[in-house]
Amino acid sequence: MTTPLQPHDDQAPQAAKILGRRQWPLPRHAVAGAPLLEVEDLKTHFELPSGTVHAVDGVSFRLDYGEALGIAGESGCGKTTTALSLIRLLPSNARIVSGAIRLYGIDLAPKTERQLQRYRWREISIVFQGAMNALNPVQRVRDQIAEPLEVRLAMSAREARTRAGELLELVGIPKKRGAAYPHELSGGMRQRAMIAMALACDPAIIIGDEPTTALDVMVQAQILALLERLRDELNLSLILITHDLSVIAETCDRVLIMYAGRVAEEGSVREVFARPRHPYTQKLLSAFPNIQADRRTLDVIPGSPPDLRTPPPGCRFHPRCAFAMPVCSEVVPPEVTLADGVRLACHLYPAGTDGVPVTVPPANAVGPTVPLVVSPSDPPPERLEEAV
Repeated sequence: MTTPLQPHDDQAPQAAKILGRRQWPLPRHAVAGAPLLEVEDLKTHFELPSGTVHAVDGVSFRLDYGEALGIAGESGCGKTTTALSLIRLLPSNARIVSGAIRLYGIDLAPKTERQLQRYRWREISIVFQGAMNALNPVQRVRDQIAEPLEVRLAMSAREARTRAGELLELVGIPKKRGAAYPHELSGGMRQRAMIAMALACDPAIIIGDEPTTALDVMVQAQILALLERLRDELNLSLILITHDLSVIAETCDRVLIMYAGRVAEEGSVREVFARPRHPYTQKLLSAFPNIQADRRTLDVIPGSPPDLRTPPPGCRFHPRCAFAMPVCSEVVPPEVTLADGVRLACHLYPAGTDGVPVTVPPANAVGPTVPLVVSPSDPPPERLEEAV
């Protein structure tokens, strides 16, 4: 059971600005004044011969106009499945069991495959992980960028090719390089070409599924700078999926931490990174190197993520949590929204505590290390980088 999502700061001026520069009309059934994207109690399961995998189990979040949301967590926590569920780009053995996915107030969850074609690429597009695998190796890059323009916007082949060249220039690739095949481009250029393709139909939302994976550090920085520039110039909304918390700190406004198919904590990047409440968030941050801290061995999370065919009862993190209490293994913690806007699901923070933990670790705490709980009364760091 999830609590209703709290409204963010007034989005009316930002929404009006972005909708005013939109090239294409809104979908016919768009609801006036509705948030850009609102996901409520989403559940997506995979059917395997050995059982049902509860990959996404009750996830809720909201994305506003011009906002960047980072989704982080260990491998297998449901990040990519959540993103692909938005426009149902799922394997044949996966299905959305329940929940709502409202884009402009229109619920996409019950739409048929044919109806969803109106929204794919034109409203929500994806930059897939590993451009070499996502691009067609036997088609020229410019033709692959032109394809969604021809299919979704009914452009002529000549118009689409001209627009493809403009998009390549926009992402920093000379348009003449559009005649190349994917294997003739470097890894960074292939990723830029994927971003150009995602921008082809001027979508409202771009999903980046670990877009900097397998790239060297310098190229990663260039791709992130490109995404930030495009988001500012084109007023895009971004959903960024990554394991790298520094990427989220650099590029995102809000962060959503997932564990075992559920939301552990969600809030502004500054609040979550400076004062992590959920024990899982604390462990993730303590496992990340801090160049401004003393040299130390990075923390680890004991154990391993649960098998989502038979997830543990209660809080799914309790077998690995240093703060585990008897109630954690019996009752699913309700989601609570604190006064600073942070939303989390943990028995340490029941309704009314306003971010102050109600207990300390028991004597038989699980794990070798007790995470640090920072009191909300502590002043935030001068710079966000100091909290990472």
